[in-house]
Amino acid sequence: MSRPQKIGAEAAVARLSGWTRPEGARDAIAKTFRFKDFNQAFGFMTRVAIRADQLDHHPEWFNVYNRVEVVLTTHDADGVTELDVTLAGFMDEIAAA
Repeated sequence: MSRPQKIGAEAAVARLSGWTRPEGARDAIAKTFRFKDFNQAFGFMTRVAIRADQLDHHPEWFNVYNRVEVVLTTHDADGVTELDVTLAGFMDEIAAA
């Protein structure tokens, strides 16, 4: 399977709601999701993990209780690609449900 080409964080952020470019020189996008409790946060992470595995594209994330902090970048492209936009869109969709 061929991997997507790098599009850059600015292009991705322009297409996504609430996502930002994290501080630093790295080309990535980031967002913090907040949920009612740990159960909802963990359920979100489980659903994302299943989709990420299907895409063969895995997030960097950190979870404490009801908060999930996410950073997306495509390591083998050395920056943000359509894979990141796809996974970010999925995260937004299920977080809003």
